[in-house]
Amino acid sequence: MTAHADEELLEVHILKFPLAVFERSRRHTEELLREFEFIAEGVPQPTPARLLQLVQSLTERFGGLNTDTEERVESAVARGDASIDLVYSVPAVAAEASKELLAMLDEADDFCRHGDLLTLVTPADQIAFRRWYLDEFINQLAGGTATPWSGPA
Repeated sequence: MTAHADEELLEVHILKFPLAVFERSRRHTEELLREFEFIAEGVPQPTPARLLQLVQSLTERFGGLNTDTEERVESAVARGDASIDLVYSVPAVAAEASKELLAMLDEADDFCRHGDLLTLVTPADQIAFRRWYLDEFINQLAGGTATPWSGPA
C-alpha cells in the first residue's frame, strides 16, 4: 500500500546529497539487511525481525512516491557526480517513520558493536550521513528549513 491519494504531500529538500557516502551507506545497509534476512530464516530474534518488518512497511508505504528522484540519484551516481540537490514529496507521517528507522538502525549498530552480528558497525561518516538525511525529513516536516550536507565526501 502506497500513500493514500488524500494525504497531503509535503516537500523535503535534500541539499548537497553526497553520492559517494550514500553509495557506501547503501552497500552497508544492504549487507546488514541480508544478514537480518538470514537470521530471520533461522531462529527469529526481535531486533532483526523488527527492522526487516519496518523496512518492508516503509517500502510499502512510501515506495513509488519519488521514483523520479530515485532515478536522478542513480543517474548522478552513474555519471560520477559528487553531490546532487533533491526534492522528495512525502506525507507528514514520514517524519515519524524516519524517527523509527533511525532508532532501529542505531539499535542494529549496537548489535554489530557488541559482536552479535557478522556485519561491522556502521562507519562514523555513514552514521553522520544517516542522521543528517533522516533528520532532514524530521525537521523539515516539522516546519524547519533545509540544511545542506556539510560532512565528508
